[in-house]
Amino acid sequence: MITVQGVVDRVGPTLLHTRFAGKGGHVTDVVIAEAGRRDQVGDGDLVLGIAVHASKDAAELVRYCGSQGAAAVLLKPPLPERAAVRSAAQTHGTALVEVHAAASWAQIVWLLRSVLDAAADESDDARSDPGLGDLFRLADAAAAVVDAPVTIEDANSRVLAYSARQDRTDPARVSTIMGRRVPDAVLARFRSRGVFRELSRGRTTIFVPRQADGTLPRLIVPIRMGGELLGSMWAVVAGPVADERAAAFADTAPVVALHLLRRRAREDADRRRSAELVRMVLEGTGSIRLAAAELDLPDEPHRVVAMAIRTPDPLGAEGLRLALWERITAGVGKRPAVAELRDVLYAVVPDRDGWPALRQALAGEDEPLVAAGPPVPLAELARSRALAEEMLNLLRAGLIAGPMVSHEDAWQVLVLHRSATGALGAGATEFGPLSVLRAQDEAAGTSYVDTLYEWLRHPGDPRAASKALRIHPNTLRYRMAKLVDLVEVDLDAPDTRLALLVQLAAIRWA
Repeated sequence: MITVQGVVDRVGPTLLHTRFAGKGGHVTDVVIAEAGRRDQVGDGDLVLGIAVHASKDAAELVRYCGSQGAAAVLLKPPLPERAAVRSAAQTHGTALVEVHAAASWAQIVWLLRSVLDAAADESDDARSDPGLGDLFRLADAAAAVVDAPVTIEDANSRVLAYSARQDRTDPARVSTIMGRRVPDAVLARFRSRGVFRELSRGRTTIFVPRQADGTLPRLIVPIRMGGELLGSMWAVVAGPVADERAAAFADTAPVVALHLLRRRAREDADRRRSAELVRMVLEGTGSIRLAAAELDLPDEPHRVVAMAIRTPDPLGAEGLRLALWERITAGVGKRPAVAELRDVLYAVVPDRDGWPALRQALAGEDEPLVAAGPPVPLAELARSRALAEEMLNLLRAGLIAGPMVSHEDAWQVLVLHRSATGALGAGATEFGPLSVLRAQDEAAGTSYVDTLYEWLRHPGDPRAASKALRIHPNTLRYRMAKLVDLVEVDLDAPDTRLALLVQLAAIRWA
């Protein structure tokens, strides 16, 4: 059985959005509310208000469906937001689901029935993604329509399916199928011709002539649903295609769109379940052993990798996090152990193979901040997560040079930061000559505090200390002489030097 929210989640937010959750009952069937005939509405039904256009009629439908025990009423905007409709839903406990204004009711009916059928037959075999076979058959059907070899690609130019007869193509197509995605060089060529700009504008078909490097012509059809670009179909053609045949090729896109939505719904469901398990192991709750087994994590040391987007725009950050989630899939494997907690993405990766692969996948990406905790046994992943979070916060504060760092690269900073925080909390910086030096720097614009810090960090090496300060060694010696005269401190005493270094580290690293 599946709930109303489960149906909405599987179809996806592009087409359906819950406006009122209702009683949250189980869904049994999909029915259409026909004018003057509603006796077919029963317990657990999803009722589609196809012919309902007025608020009064919508409210009446919701009241009737509530009295019959229907699970939800589906309406197009603005009806679900009307006060009378919402009041009727709240009174009878009937869920209200908004259908995207641009969506076809026929497509919604087909998709809902597919979701219910899949939920009824769901088994371990269902997770093997049977929809991919359908996509390959659709690619063959589209190829027959356009009389040319076809690939079906997602919005990130990854190949999902391809037709037969790919031997009648060119090297660009061969490399695309071999790598299961369009190579960067090929993408750049098509991008320079404005192909992807045309795809985003919603053109029905796009024809790309033969290119100078020998790349054969392409006929491209965008795959859309509810205004969202889900992907595209690419046919390698001999030359310009007749309008009738091009139109017939474009007519196959809505059917492919439904399959892509079903595929994405399955992937989203798997990803949500995976994220729940990852949260469990990150927080150390429940049976970590069982969660790790379901996530297929091998019994070897793993790291927790924390990733954050730096953009100040929360809407833009959301899109970037989704893109980052997709990108790190290549670094973590087919079923990534990834979850989002408080706007931070966490990935659990094997130390030996997963972390190097993820590091390589993110190489050159200067947008996210990435901090990898130490490798630990599966039972101690919560500890690796805590250290990854701590390093991520230090990256954000600029105390660690980024954008990517691992525990073995930054443990010294963790020690200094924790020591500094403890020293400040204990009031350790209130004693001795440090307050005099700080006051002198603020009043006269001198740099005694910085000078003393580097002198203590580089004992017996004035050249290194002066290099860190970007001054001449003689200037360093002059400053140190003036400093000793100002505060009358014995810098030859080991305990004095150590105490001053602790105070200065507390100021610098806390």
